[in-house]
Amino acid sequence: MADMAPYTPPAEPVGGRLKRGIDLAVAVPLLVATSPLMAALAVWVRRDSPGPALFRQERTGFAGRPFTLLKFRSMVDGAVNMGSGLRVTSTDDRITRSGRLMRKLSLDELPQLINIVRGDMSLIGPRPTMPFHMERYDATQMKRLDARPGVTGLAQIRGRNTIPWSVRLRHDVEYVERWTPWTDLRIVWGTILVVLRGSGTYDDSKPVFDLPERPAPADPPAAPPTPTDG
Repeated sequence: MADMAPYTPPAEPVGGRLKRGIDLAVAVPLLVATSPLMAALAVWVRRDSPGPALFRQERTGFAGRPFTLLKFRSMVDGAVNMGSGLRVTSTDDRITRSGRLMRKLSLDELPQLINIVRGDMSLIGPRPTMPFHMERYDATQMKRLDARPGVTGLAQIRGRNTIPWSVRLRHDVEYVERWTPWTDLRIVWGTILVVLRGSGTYDDSKPVFDLPERPAPADPPAAPPTPTDG
């Protein structure tokens, strides 16, 4: 396995206390307001197909720290080990009936409000990455870890799942380097338009992950023999 690119995280995530305060001010009321809807969705998911209502998966967050991502299960239980694995297409027969509607309206993401309240995520930011993806980032791409991962982000309004990962990461780094509160407002508006259009939900043509494997560092030269008294 190749070593990851060097990375020194900042003292606090992009946006600091201001961004965190906005997250809590929005996420807590939303979590309360949508709790009846989430309860109904949980029952529907359980009745629609065997398995748990929630899908849990380890992801990488701010500064490369692992956390458990929460989503409503939109595919058959154990789908990640079936068929095309992580890649999900519009004709994927692993998607359940409830899952197809939830994906269309992005309702499967609602449990991530809990992740936001916990401090794992933000409303806006780079989407949380898989740990093995991070192993292939170069030094520039590692900057995406300077922000808490978001429910939506710049890459999601610029193509979502229809653009290669290398392009998504470029958008994520741009977000980190140019963040302002107004950037987040523009992304919220862009996300509403994307959801209404139903665009970019599935990956029908692009590879799931197009980053090349980083070569392992060469072994250091052997040290010269230590002279001994003779």
